[in-house]
Amino acid sequence: MKTNIRIFSVLISIIVPLLLMMTSIRILLNPFFLDYEYNLPNFPADDFGFSKADRLHWGKLSLDYLTNSAGPEFLADLKFEDGDPIYNERELSHMLDVKNLVQLMIKIMLPMAGFLVLAWVLAWRLGWIPQFWKSISQGGWLTLGLIGLVLIGTVINFDAIFTTFHRLFFTGNTWLFYFDDTLIRLFPEKLWSDAFTFMGVFTLAGGVICTFLGARLAHKNK
Repeated sequence: MKTNIRIFSVLISIIVPLLLMMTSIRILLNPFFLDYEYNLPNFPADDFGFSKADRLHWGKLSLDYLTNSAGPEFLADLKFEDGDPIYNERELSHMLDVKNLVQLMIKIMLPMAGFLVLAWVLAWRLGWIPQFWKSISQGGWLTLGLIGLVLIGTVINFDAIFTTFHRLFFTGNTWLFYFDDTLIRLFPEKLWSDAFTFMGVFTLAGGVICTFLGARLAHKNK
């Protein structure tokens, strides 16, 4: 029994930061984030002609593609007024890679949350609820450490963080584009820097809650 409890405890501590981070990313995969970003006074203008309205229109459609069930044709069929497609083949290929990653994230979030609920039920019924909340607290501490490093890295050298992320999740140079490619025009570095920062802040807030609430409930249920 003690071995099983230790295994559950380790899994809980690992799942907490992953689930918090994924939840933060899922929150940002919503149109309101683009509304916020494109309306910032210091958001860089597009040097190749997109207006704010253009960016909102194409950006929201592109964001919707990542979370809906449509195939690559959803983006491939998008065209400018002159009939030219808004994305080239390289961009479509990368967006498909991103969509697959996002869809995988969405699919595993529910089982992760379900595992935490199941662990809580087992802990309550088998009498190790203090250990459960202690593991939640430890997961919170792990979250604070990981996100602290991400936020520090974002401030010191965002380009390195951005490059490492893409090399970790995407093969080759499929994620590199020209400055006049639509993806770069819709989603410039400023947007990604802010997205990493918001993800870090949201996850950090969740980590703080898990750390101190978990410790308090572990002590209360002794």
